Amino acid sequence: MQASACPTLPPFWNGYGREGRARMGRLICISNRIPSGPNPSGGLVVALHDTIKETGGIWIGTSGEIVDTPDNTLHEITDGPFRRMAFDLTEAEQENYYFGFSNQVLWPLFHGRTDLLEIHAEYLDSYKEVNRRFAKMLIEVIEPEDRIWVHDYHLIPLALYLRQLGAKNRMGFFLHTPFPNPITLHALPNAEDVCEWLANYEVVGMQSERDARAAIACLTEIAGAQELAGGFVQLGERQCRVAAFPIAIDAQEFRHLAEEQIDRLPAGVIKPDRQLIIGVDRLDYTKGVPQRFKAFGEFLSRHEEWHRHVSLIQISPPTREGVEAYDNIREETEHLSGQVNGQFADIQWAPIRFINRPVPRETLAGLYRAAQIALVTPLMDGMNLVAKEFVAAQNPEDPGVLILSQFAGAAEQMDDALIVNPHDIEQMATAIMTALAMPLQDRRRRHEALMDVLLTKDVSWWSKGFLTALG
Repeated sequence: MQASACPTLPPFWNGYGREGRARMGRLICISNRIPSGPNPSGGLVVALHDTIKETGGIWIGTSGEIVDTPDNTLHEITDGPFRRMAFDLTEAEQENYYFGFSNQVLWPLFHGRTDLLEIHAEYLDSYKEVNRRFAKMLIEVIEPEDRIWVHDYHLIPLALYLRQLGAKNRMGFFLHTPFPNPITLHALPNAEDVCEWLANYEVVGMQSERDARAAIACLTEIAGAQELAGGFVQLGERQCRVAAFPIAIDAQEFRHLAEEQIDRLPAGVIKPDRQLIIGVDRLDYTKGVPQRFKAFGEFLSRHEEWHRHVSLIQISPPTREGVEAYDNIREETEHLSGQVNGQFADIQWAPIRFINRPVPRETLAGLYRAAQIALVTPLMDGMNLVAKEFVAAQNPEDPGVLILSQFAGAAEQMDDALIVNPHDIEQMATAIMTALAMPLQDRRRRHEALMDVLLTKDVSWWSKGFLTALG
């Protein structure tokens, strides 16, 4: 069973103008939340900004506001570089559609944590109803030639409901998380529905070949679809293509940012006699932070000569506070960091600095530049852009080393990193020592190969590849 990789890109359309607009229509980008603020930022915004402006496109999603009574119309968001429209959720929808089915069912399921599923009928009912309500608002806005690009697990059924309302537009879906195999997807009572939802898109984009293969397997084994050549599947009268389109960053921009920011780091962050290891993750049970702390503790127990000469900064902003699984992971990480520090620290050195709050992107760029090692060791991840940002931020004359989980989608592209199994504490401890002892020539060779991937397959390559397949 073969999934289709992101193809070598043909020349992208050369401008739009009125002729291109008539041929291709607008790009309607849809996500759970719209980009916020008068100057929205982020990798996805950067990738799609020019296309949306040139086509007269629109970015549409929820506003983040909670209302008592749903207003079934989209309202304009003013003062931005491109057109944005939004709608509000009720408190019940936020609780059941967003926190419920999206984040207590689909999120753990798609990351292989079926033990954490909270399956309730009202969650699924609300998930379907919000998507159905969203489709009714969208059908009033879209035009026949528009291309519709739906993002992420909150909105998988949207194409089906738009089709039921008569939309014949070309629609693409991109999943930013991993996708489960058929056995895992069967943990859902409505596993076949998920396959039908996906089949209503012309293009289904996944982060990795692993996830594309899993999606095709689910469509064929659960829904009875027929697999065709080139990643296409046929389910009833619908035919869709499932392919890997690994998301990327603007490596040049991030490298320049890191070069600017390293000299602005607070005094004491960089010490000439101390190597810096960095980890940056949301505080989530998928990110493998407890295993990372255990591995660092194992490294310190093996290598007393490195005491006081290496430290780990772990930045983990909180997420979904009040949910038991997230409260548990915070308690575990706090306990483990305290345990490692209690065992190994002295009055001049704490092995782990655990920061449980957001840090500005500019500061992160400087920290990546300063760090000799990045530990990017999720238990399961769709891509993980921290891995790419760390590599982009490094000084090519004296680069650091990326230690990367084999379960991150990034590992398919970035095989010149030190690839580890995040469940294997001893292997990760060995990888830390390997990275610290790696000769400069080897570090340069690995960094050059990784940077070549980032520069040739950047965020523009990603967006153009998907839109070419859709268009």
